[in-house]
Amino acid sequence: MKIYTKTGDKGTTALFGGTRVPKHHIRIESYGTVDELNAYIGLLKDQDIDQNFKEILFDIQHQLFTIGAELATDPEKAKLKNGKDRLNIQKVAEKEIEFLEQEIDRMNDDLPVMTHFILPGGHPAVSYCHIARCVCRRAERLTTALYDLEPFEDAILKYLNRLSDYLFVLARMLSKSLQVEEIKWIPKKSS
Repeated sequence: MKIYTKTGDKGTTALFGGTRVPKHHIRIESYGTVDELNAYIGLLKDQDIDQNFKEILFDIQHQLFTIGAELATDPEKAKLKNGKDRLNIQKVAEKEIEFLEQEIDRMNDDLPVMTHFILPGGHPAVSYCHIARCVCRRAERLTTALYDLEPFEDAILKYLNRLSDYLFVLARMLSKSLQVEEIKWIPKKSS
């Protein structure tokens, strides 16, 4: 099978179900940004960090691929003629959101109270985590715009929202576990 199809040479692409849309369509921007986030999570996972974090990030990558598949499906073709879902996969649900919340709470219990805003940096793994957090926020902004036009399972929005919080707390936890000091933002006083 060839990797190139040439069907997108005029600026369109096919959704799951066959519907063709422009490559700049908000749906494509949404799942493309989720894919970008997944790549940054992979980069973060490849760093020299605790194995438990790597396993959680691996699970997150699977959830993001599921979200991408859901977003890549034409809502009008999400059901087959026999009434079954076109996507025969386990979708992101409340239990995955609750898992992220539990992990956030567990890490927060082990971190010092924040007294300042924190600047990204201090170690490559921490910086990659902050990049992933920013891309996650962009994915969330794009998917909420798509949701306003063509609603889908709101668990996707909740998951992305919670994931960005998780990535922020994980960046703080990585600073601690890698024994690097968090870089506090201390604004300069105006003269």
